[in-house]
Amino acid sequence: MLENRPKEEEEHNQKQHSPQQQSVKQPSPKQRSLKPWALIIAGPTCSGKSALAFHVAQRLKGTIINADSMQVYKELRVLTARPIPQEEAEIPHELYGCLPASQAGSVAWWRSQALAALDTAIQQQRLPILCGGTGLYFNALVKGLASIPDPTPEVRLQSRALLQAEGSEGLYRQLERVDPQAAQRLHPSDGQRLARAWEVWKSTGRSITEWQSIPGLPPAPYRFMAIRLAPSRPVLRERIEARFAAMLDHGAVDEVKALLAQQLDPALPAMRAHGVPELIRFLSADCSLEQASQLAVQATVRYTKRQATWFAHHDLAEQGRYEIFAWNSSKNEQQMENMYNNSISFIIKMIDE
Repeated sequence: MLENRPKEEEEHNQKQHSPQQQSVKQPSPKQRSLKPWALIIAGPTCSGKSALAFHVAQRLKGTIINADSMQVYKELRVLTARPIPQEEAEIPHELYGCLPASQAGSVAWWRSQALAALDTAIQQQRLPILCGGTGLYFNALVKGLASIPDPTPEVRLQSRALLQAEGSEGLYRQLERVDPQAAQRLHPSDGQRLARAWEVWKSTGRSITEWQSIPGLPPAPYRFMAIRLAPSRPVLRERIEARFAAMLDHGAVDEVKALLAQQLDPALPAMRAHGVPELIRFLSADCSLEQASQLAVQATVRYTKRQATWFAHHDLAEQGRYEIFAWNSSKNEQQMENMYNNSISFIIKMIDE
């Protein structure tokens, strides 16, 4: 059923495909006066978020809202492991494949779209389930978002030229000089965020750190409960390797060929999605397919480490509304079953407060 996900996850979901939908107790008058609930399911790439979100949505009448910065691009269904059409037909999915690769998504854009999707889910009496691994997206809802002016087109062109000429590490050194606080928070290889910070400084004369200290958009008017999945690193690497192999079997190379045919700006986010740069190298005869696969897996593993670090230092919900499920074997069916059941119990407990 889940064509780009590890086999054991697929087998589990086949068993759980049509469970009896569990009813949630109707809210009391006091509960109705409170902000509505929304569920966050977060974790590193390939940690099982989508499968858990699908299971919860089946059991508790949910709508799944994408919170992954790459799954928004319509041309990248395979390489971003987006839900397959059968899943989208069974459960409402929002903000997946909704943006062309020729456009760059942003935290502010996603926040406005997510708020609309949250409101629609509540109006339909469905549980909103925000699912993804982009921590800044969650933070924009839970904590609010600074109102930072958009950089000018000229500055955007300058940053892209700088990134192409000096690479992300060169841009990092530039940022260290003008905004050392931002540079300290960012990774030297994170070209997109480094460029954003440099563009803000160049356009406004003020650092992005300064802008972020100014009150902007408030937190979203929801009560958030959160589940973070935290598989062990060996399990995560094993799953990443298995998933990338499955992606190759399901057309990842053709997907990148179609992307290249659009002759897009290499600096666009979609052109830097995991697997895209590596398969471009393969298509350019710069490396073998096996080497491209190894490079893509390595890049993804490094990214999951950064994700884990970010989630470890940022609360996604208030104390008592946040569960972390660590697991060390995706082949242990009982362990996976317990995680799914414990997730449902946690959610119902929160809603019934």
